[in-house]
Amino acid sequence: MKREPILKIENLELSFSQYIQGLKKRELTVITNLDLELAEGEILAVVGSSGSGKSLLAHAILGILPYNARTRGKILYKGKVLSQREKERLRGQEIVLVPQSVNYLDPLLQVEQQIGISLQNKTKEQKEKMNNEILHRYGLDLAVKQYYPFQLSGGMARKVLLATALTSSAKVIIADEPTPGLDDESLGEVLKDFRNLSDSGKAILMITHDIQAALKIADKIAIFYAGATLELAAGIDFAHGGQGLRHPYTKALCRALPGEDFEAIEGRQPLPSELPQGCLFSDRCQLCTEECTRQRPDYRMIRGGKARCIHAT
Repeated sequence: MKREPILKIENLELSFSQYIQGLKKRELTVITNLDLELAEGEILAVVGSSGSGKSLLAHAILGILPYNARTRGKILYKGKVLSQREKERLRGQEIVLVPQSVNYLDPLLQVEQQIGISLQNKTKEQKEKMNNEILHRYGLDLAVKQYYPFQLSGGMARKVLLATALTSSAKVIIADEPTPGLDDESLGEVLKDFRNLSDSGKAILMITHDIQAALKIADKIAIFYAGATLELAAGIDFAHGGQGLRHPYTKALCRALPGEDFEAIEGRQPLPSELPQGCLFSDRCQLCTEECTRQRPDYRMIRGGKARCIHAT
């Protein structure tokens, strides 16, 4: 039985106004044709290389894009299209972000106060207990509660950021590159926490370039490339050398993983200023035909998943 999405992105497009060569203005489109669905009790991993639009997706959902950004398409929460005012109301309450940069920590607050922001409805004793539990879980000494951000290493700051979101009562958690800087033991704890939160009914959107970490816990994986969703696949589709995958780019990613063929993909992802008229992957795809270069393929259902490719079967 299919679960109705709590968060849904329909054909999102994002562009920035820029001035070049004096007063000449242009629109630089960085996200095109981006589609996602996230259900309660589900972990959806958004996987893509740098520059594919992953972090901008998170900022668009939360309404924290810069003033010169323009969006088209729809972002829906519980079936309702989100306005900027609604995004601001939900932000930090029903939808929370684990940001990519540790600079998001308040430099004037101690660690226990940072975590306590998510525990405002708890008693003093409950706050202290939860603070102690999560610090212990991530291998941090209890003395860290009194530290300010400048006293934390990069890995410690990352754990504190995770703690602020994982202790919240939000319904949707957006984790933007949550795993860099973590040792293997802490990584395992974080992934287990995400799985437990999902099993309790929360919806987790995990934005990452680490496809191997995503495959350990994600129910579904959305593959981003040059600002577009190329494929939505179940985690199991990556098993046995990616036999269940549909899009040539996703198959190539799977072959490039350690433990598979470890075969690199030739070429590079196009920059926003040089996007082709047709398929975004066309210049690197061995299946490319003239039809692929003429227009952008539709995003369609194939064998229980979705792919944006005329050759996908």
